[in-house]
Amino acid sequence: MTKKELINKNIGITFDFLRYVVDHPEMLDSIPNGAELSFIDKDMPIPSEEIKKSRRVMRYKVQHIFEPVALKG
Repeated sequence: MTKKELINKNIGITFDFLRYVVDHPEMLDSIPNGAELSFIDKDMPIPSEEIKKSRRVMRYKVQHIFEPVALKG
């Protein structure tokens, strides 16, 4: 995947997430203030550096819906 394709994919995921939040505003209650959002492709393994990031990172597995991902590590 080229850099441009990756950027376009990430932009698309971001807009999909925003549409989902508009339809499910209660989801915002689960995201702490100042948290960083990280989207993880449902078919890709979670990189080890992602597990080591700060606990203020909210991760979402990208499928047809967005669901929070709790990482152990």
